[in-house]
Amino acid sequence: MRFVTADASDLTGAGSHLIDGVLVVVSNVTPNQAEEWFIQPQQVTDTIAGLRTARVLIDRQATFAALQARAHAFVWTEELQIKADLWASTQMVGWIEEAHKGLEGLRRHDPGRLLNASFGLSWGLSHVVKVQRGILLSGDNGFFVEVAVSVGQESLWSQLRAVSFGVAEVHGRPPSLRERVVAGLHLYGLTAELIATAIQPEHAPLIEQTIQLINEQLEATYHGEE
Repeated sequence: MRFVTADASDLTGAGSHLIDGVLVVVSNVTPNQAEEWFIQPQQVTDTIAGLRTARVLIDRQATFAALQARAHAFVWTEELQIKADLWASTQMVGWIEEAHKGLEGLRRHDPGRLLNASFGLSWGLSHVVKVQRGILLSGDNGFFVEVAVSVGQESLWSQLRAVSFGVAEVHGRPPSLRERVVAGLHLYGLTAELIATAIQPEHAPLIEQTIQLINEQLEATYHGEE
């Protein structure tokens, strides 16, 4: 990351570069963007832990040193939890469309709908839990394991999530796309239970109706395939 002033939009060098065969990615960060890392829960969970362990190359104005000190002193506040709860509840409503795509994709055997559903019912729901629980990720690569550890790696939620991502076997083989979507649809209901205290009153009817629809249609699908 390269910290720049707010008026440095014309600064060159941002992007991906190969230097002596090594990929180097340069991204510009303005003061306003850096401030968001500490006040927006979805950004807090993605950046604070990384800031704490990051290494500085050049810091002439001690800009990064101040941010890193702030990251080390950071605590998850009640104000952040309120924001996180609202964000997570809103996201659960947003992913209802993917739940409907999943159900329709199963009915029509439609790969396009199933693929769209698969993303929302794996990555999308995982981000909901990450933010609502205030899980400070060590980095992008820690996303899968660290969220599972927070919930419980042996929990049904984590088991279904692994199937929805396609990284757990079903009957001794990799799950099919249909099986991944079915797992994700069940995961939607479990996620609602997991973050029940965060769901806003105005969102609850939509979420509850979606879970009921999922349960009814999956039961009908199973009976129809038997």
